Amino acid sequence: MKRALCIVLALCALLCCAACGGRGYGVRVVQTLVEQDYSLAFRTGDPQAIYVVAALEQLSYEGKVNELSSKWFGSRAVDFNSTADALERTGMPEPREFIIGVDINSFPMVYLSNGEYWGFDVELATAVCERLGWTLKMQPIEKENVYIELSSGNIDCAWGGIALDPEEVNTGLYLEYGPYLHNNIVVATRAGSWVWNKLMLTGKVMTMPSTTEALAALNSDAKLSKRLDQITRLAGGTAECFEYLYSGRCDAILTDSTAVDYYNCH
Repeated sequence: MKRALCIVLALCALLCCAACGGRGYGVRVVQTLVEQDYSLAFRTGDPQAIYVVAALEQLSYEGKVNELSSKWFGSRAVDFNSTADALERTGMPEPREFIIGVDINSFPMVYLSNGEYWGFDVELATAVCERLGWTLKMQPIEKENVYIELSSGNIDCAWGGIALDPEEVNTGLYLEYGPYLHNNIVVATRAGSWVWNKLMLTGKVMTMPSTTEALAALNSDAKLSKRLDQITRLAGGTAECFEYLYSGRCDAILTDSTAVDYYNCH
């Protein structure tokens, strides 16, 4: 009976991978370290925010947001308000260059590939600018510098894998729109691994991105680094971490849940 049950469960797992377009192997989260939400940020009182929000809400109504969400995450994980005539209510703005501040270390939200920007937020921002008749420009920023970048005029909007500082939002340093997507910073293993929880990480090898955010997440669990036999910090970021995991060069990775969703369905 137990053997039959194991076979059924294994078949179910294979069917799930096939339904999602997976490659026959998956990634399993074994520990959540940090929970966060992605949002957009505008200068307080900036009238351009009205047009961006209207375009997003109309694209959401028309199904474009769900289309991109399914493409990148395998599900309708993204949440924007939906309004059928949002742009009709606001009217069309004047043509302009619209500069968004992005975190290029937030795969699959925004990342660089062969010198080009790709990712969910890149595609969505492009669709918004096409609707508004604007020219989109991406500007890499550090997440902790959102207020500085906005107030200096270096960017018009912080948008691209950005988890805003709740204290900055609450004190009104800038205007938040969202959150539109939840993300966890997690420890993950291959789906076929015998590591099922954080206690089983003892003596294992882990890779992680060489970012301050990743290091802060690791340090949020004082016991985690002591359990691991070795931690390798990779300058290549998320994609390189998954390459290490799939090739067997490590037992676990520190990554984002959005990246887990992406790799489980591509």
